[in-house]
Amino acid sequence: MRSLVIIIALIAFCGQNPLWAQSTDEGRIRMLMASQIKAWNQGNLDGFMETYWKSDSLIFIGKKGPTYGWKATLENYKKGYPDKAAMGTLSFDLLEFKKLAGDVYFVVGKWMLARTAGDLSGHFTLVLRKIDGDWKIIADHSS
Repeated sequence: MRSLVIIIALIAFCGQNPLWAQSTDEGRIRMLMASQIKAWNQGNLDGFMETYWKSDSLIFIGKKGPTYGWKATLENYKKGYPDKAAMGTLSFDLLEFKKLAGDVYFVVGKWMLARTAGDLSGHFTLVLRKIDGDWKIIADHSS
């Protein structure tokens, strides 16, 4: 009887996939998003942009239309958020993950900025691709 209880407990435990133990692509993408939050909240836009594809083919679509390229996207962030006060405190609510191909994910979420100058929020869609073994944002539409 004791062996049966141990076997049932092991089966139940093995069926669990806690976030801290997740080694799935979705788990890695969640960690990427957490690293974005950490960098942003430290006032580190260069670190925040490390999650994006360093390519002229990166596309970021915001309220002013499309921006092409990693460097141009970083420059726009620096213009829009010139200091830590303007950046505020970022948080995400990740709403949906869709695997489009073995190395491509589509992510839908909500972003929130808590700032003394006034809070901001909106939604985003991201396309991420695994490049050289790392997940990178290749397209970002934020509104």
